[in-house]
Amino acid sequence: MKNYILALMILGFLAKSNAQQTLTQIIPYSNDSRVITTGVPFLLIASDARAAGMGDMGVATSVDVHSQQWNPSKYAFSEAKSGIGISYTPYLSKLVNDISIGQVTYFNRLNERSAFAGSFKYFSLGEIELVDGPNDTPRIAKPNEMTMDLSYTLRLADQFAMGVALRYLRSDLKIIGVDQNPAPASTIGVDIAGYYQSEEEAYSDFNGRWRGGFAIQNLGPKIKYDDAGRENFIPTNLRLGGGFDFIFDQYNKLAVTAEFTKLLVPTPPVLGREVEFEDTNSNGTYDEGTDTLISEKDNVIVSGKSTDVSFISGVFQSFGDAPGGFSEELKEFTWALGAEYQYQDSFALRAGFFNEAEEKGARKFFALGAGFKYTTINVDMSYLFSASKVQSPLENTLRFSLTFNFGDGEYNEY
Repeated sequence: MKNYILALMILGFLAKSNAQQTLTQIIPYSNDSRVITTGVPFLLIASDARAAGMGDMGVATSVDVHSQQWNPSKYAFSEAKSGIGISYTPYLSKLVNDISIGQVTYFNRLNERSAFAGSFKYFSLGEIELVDGPNDTPRIAKPNEMTMDLSYTLRLADQFAMGVALRYLRSDLKIIGVDQNPAPASTIGVDIAGYYQSEEEAYSDFNGRWRGGFAIQNLGPKIKYDDAGRENFIPTNLRLGGGFDFIFDQYNKLAVTAEFTKLLVPTPPVLGREVEFEDTNSNGTYDEGTDTLISEKDNVIVSGKSTDVSFISGVFQSFGDAPGGFSEELKEFTWALGAEYQYQDSFALRAGFFNEAEEKGARKFFALGAGFKYTTINVDMSYLFSASKVQSPLENTLRFSLTFNFGDGEYNEY
């Protein structure tokens, strides 16, 4: 009897060991992208020629009228009472001639401690002709995006100021007759910025001044283009920068600046296909055509974190959610180096370099710029040379800015 029971147990064990195992495996997609994308990305484009000529930087450069886009707290250090700036940037100029970015900025120092500013930025995507048939009269659509913002700056100490800005964003990319609900998408964003500028100090062969700045920009709710579509993060970002002014004499000055920028937006996770299968050949891996597929599920997170979070959670998550760990987080920082030589505050030459990791967009370019001043009028221009295999839409594009300063020298304590 005992031998009979033992034989049954052995047979059951052998049957179980020979049975096909049911396993689950997640197979990553081979073309999973590591680039972070947002809505209204035109907010990150340098619209003024001075910043563009130094490699798209401005958080820690010296104050000018166009500081509203980079760091509004710099207005507390302006020697001019007020100013107006106008800038124009052709976009995709190699392909079309009607896509461009324009911006108008105004600032005013209220007193020695405070200032306010406002700007309007408009991104025109040109004209699109729509026809239903070969004999129909074309309908003209003009998709566009725009922002309006106001800022207030307060000098908290002799060498340090902070500023805040409130921005309204509107994206009108829908086309009447194609989209059932052509209403534009909109949201708001907030900037928080700070700027430090030291007193002029004497060194052995020259005088010098230190500069430093930070800005958290476009902090605000996601933007949604239609009721059924997904919400898109706006380009919330962190800028950190520092620089030094070499003041050789009353006529010659050289300013060098470095800047780092990181999008405060969650990194897309690595996605894959989850399969449940019978492991026919008992190798523990799904072999299509050999193993029996039981069920499958698409867009399963292999590594990383879900991006379906609020914009506030997204800011904190962005510092530690890269699937590649800390090394990938570092690659999400872009950096730029720039220099500006000024002669007698009437002529300037500029140069800069911008770098972005290959896996995060591969933007790399050199920039050159020049500026001229006549009485209260400044004219600036810049030119971009791509250094990446990914061609820049601004490559070989000449950008212009025009500035009018009023009450120049009224605040000359610097």
